[in-house]
Amino acid sequence: MKKIFAVTTLVLLVLLSMSAMAATTGRYDQQIQQAVSQKIHDSKQLQNVQSTVEDGIVTLHGTVDLYQDKLDAAKKVRKLSYVTGVRNDITVAGQTVPDNQLQQKLAKKLAYDRVGYFDNTFNYVAVAVNNGVVTLTGDAYWAPPVDDALAVAARTPGVKDVVDNVKVLPASNVDDSIRIRTARAIYRDSVLGRYGIDPANPIRIIVDNGHVTLYGKVQNTMDKNIAGIRAGEVPGVFSVDNKLVVD
Repeated sequence: MKKIFAVTTLVLLVLLSMSAMAATTGRYDQQIQQAVSQKIHDSKQLQNVQSTVEDGIVTLHGTVDLYQDKLDAAKKVRKLSYVTGVRNDITVAGQTVPDNQLQQKLAKKLAYDRVGYFDNTFNYVAVAVNNGVVTLTGDAYWAPPVDDALAVAARTPGVKDVVDNVKVLPASNVDDSIRIRTARAIYRDSVLGRYGIDPANPIRIIVDNGHVTLYGKVQNTMDKNIAGIRAGEVPGVFSVDNKLVVD
């Protein structure tokens, strides 16, 4: 008897809770709609964006010129009171740039993006473009280079969407030591030292749990082979994947 009473009480509590939720669902929709409309109206880049609100969830639609504007729209709305979610259906309708042209432009921007930072040599980010959709791949020493690469892509005219497939490498004092010693072994070599002249196009050294991968362009096969040998001579290196391209 006590068990039946307990179950009945639980059911009643659940029903009361559901009733309370139903009573408050959509309670703030009108207030949210007004706030969203004002926020959009205040932004020059979002003049062609519209919104609807249902049960606290805001759906954004319309058009913007840059992919970054689409991201900014959702970010602005998420900060508003009582908003429980955002569906971002905005279309990036800015200028159309041929994929190969857009890829070359982004590759150049990304090459110079981290110049001057200590981690520049230890990041590798590649870019591919398909119908305006940019896919970033590669490996990064830590999160900031990935954030920077995404920001570069998002602010570039012609980009319709961005896919982030860049791996952030695990923190490791051992790998850090290997990075430094591998860089010294390569750039202090009398033949390979010239690849440190242009900081936008270094021999990139990726280290993941003692495994080294080399990226970049070199002038001939001999330079590629020497770089692989120098990396393999560093104590603690388990393997070397030499992906240097002979230009």
